[in-house]
Amino acid sequence: QVQLAESGGGLVQAGGSLKLSCIASGRTFSSCVIGWFRQAAGKEREFVAGINPSSLDIQYSDSAQGRFFISRDNAKNTAYLLMKNLEPEDTAVYYCAAELERWPVSTHIPRMLAGGSWGQGTQVNRG
Repeated sequence: QVQLAESGGGLVQAGGSLKLSCIASGRTFSSCVIGWFRQAAGKEREFVAGINPSSLDIQYSDSAQGRFFISRDNAKNTAYLLMKNLEPEDTAVYYCAAELERWPVSTHIPRMLAGGSWGQGTQVNRG
């Protein structure tokens, strides 16, 4: 089982960028689909971006498309979320999740969202 830890959050002003990291422990990271999710205060947790082990299958939410970029480095057991042109609506706690790849990323997304196994996340605030 993969244990995940998110980092890199902070306060960003208008037009600013931030790069989040999701560091995994365990031997199966390179076989896992990784998803980034976020939860704003008083709202449901929602999908942001997902990537498969080969980085050939990448999915974004409509709000993330064109501004956020997901990537991974399997040698470092780390996934990233580069966020550009942050907007007030991006303020949230960001989480990553992992599942062994069995289907396209789009199929894993609702499963990870419902999975319920979340770390502490990292807070992003658009000032």
